[in-house]
Amino acid sequence: MQTQPTASHYIGGAYVEDTAGTPIDVIYPATGEVIGRVYSATPAVIDHALTSARAAQAEWAAMTGTERGRILRRAADILRERNHDLSVLETYDTGKPYQETSVVDATSGADALEYFGGMAATLTGEHIPLGEDWVYTRREPLGVCVGIGAWNYPTQIACWKSAPALACGNTMVFKPSETTPLCALKVAEILHEAGAPAGVYNVVQGLGDVGAALVSDPRVDKVSLTGSVPTGRKVYAAAAAEMKHVTMELGGKSPLIIFDDADLENAVSGAILGNFYSSGQVCSNGTRVFVQSGIKEAFLARLTERLGAAVIGDPQDPETSFGPMVSERQMEIVQGYIAKGQDEGARLVTGGERLERDGFFLEPTVFADVTDDMTIAREEIFGPVMAVLDFEDEADVMARANDTEFGLAAGVFTSDLTRAHRVAAGFEAGTCFINSYNDAPVEAPFGGVKASGVGRENSKAAIEHYSQVKSVYVRMGDLEAPF
Repeated sequence: MQTQPTASHYIGGAYVEDTAGTPIDVIYPATGEVIGRVYSATPAVIDHALTSARAAQAEWAAMTGTERGRILRRAADILRERNHDLSVLETYDTGKPYQETSVVDATSGADALEYFGGMAATLTGEHIPLGEDWVYTRREPLGVCVGIGAWNYPTQIACWKSAPALACGNTMVFKPSETTPLCALKVAEILHEAGAPAGVYNVVQGLGDVGAALVSDPRVDKVSLTGSVPTGRKVYAAAAAEMKHVTMELGGKSPLIIFDDADLENAVSGAILGNFYSSGQVCSNGTRVFVQSGIKEAFLARLTERLGAAVIGDPQDPETSFGPMVSERQMEIVQGYIAKGQDEGARLVTGGERLERDGFFLEPTVFADVTDDMTIAREEIFGPVMAVLDFEDEADVMARANDTEFGLAAGVFTSDLTRAHRVAAGFEAGTCFINSYNDAPVEAPFGGVKASGVGRENSKAAIEHYSQVKSVYVRMGDLEAPF
């Protein structure tokens, strides 16, 4: 396998280049060096991709679910066989440590392809008896789907969107983030190698204008976006103008509540996973950590101690456990939030500085004595910055936890089982955790409420968002009419 894709786009089962498009440099976050270049899709490239997807859709939908599933499962096997190379590429694309990409990214993508590949043959309708007459339903594909990816999990998102879409008989045109353009091309290459007909899964590069052109094209039946809330609002509005189906997986400012009776070590582990994995660049992160007063100082002390054990360095080194931010721009945004936290009176417990080395490295940063009205407690930072807030009472902390426009995720640590379920039921969030954080198995639905999104990815729930049901009424006898 070639580690690096050979052209900017993958359309109709082949790599495609058009250097007339705007050049987009691929920058390795660990060094700041340019390691490649792709070209934004021209109108001709966009048309080629949509034409290919439309042309392939009827053939793909006409295959049996078993046949489609076999191809998806074969692609999953190939992803696993090439996990090392794909993980190296993901690390170059995102800067995330190989220690992380080797167990989370291509493997998670393979899980999705395997899960929905296994499900493809089970997508049947139902028989509804009505006395002598009856109705039967058919589950049918939507048509051509557009996927728009985020830069934090490029391989995973490319698979999370394609697996249910393709299982249902749709075809897809996927636009990765311009910050991380490489990995989706390898997914497209592997799906075609596994037997997907040319045009079933296409990848085009580009900035926001390419995404807008795809979303507004009348040949597109469905749009699935992973991204920020502001981007989501724009894409949702554009899709709604033409009555397109949508799935929106957007951002959050998720609460993580730690009660006095929680296991301290597990609670610290949850807070680390919910704030510093992927250098904090995870949409579901529990960045508002509410800690009950009785455990607060012990929590901060143990957290600081364990953060000191983070291995910050070359992300291709398997020993490295904490890598750089994805880009200089993202690092500067997060530095701005750290400055606001200090200006507004939060107590800096640890971190807060850019590391003196090449690349976009920020120290893991923890603020304590944060209040609900501070900027760092209200806005999504998308970086390695944790805000620790105090609380005394369950009812009070629940009201504060839910006082946000977002509703992607939420977590609770406690040894009181009744309270754990009561709190989970009270969260205004689509994805919740008890004594854990940021698990994302393909078998479970993932998505948010309120401003954090529409629809669900993964699990059986995703099938509803990539297919539609047709009802067929069958009359067995004569039909009466008034005249």
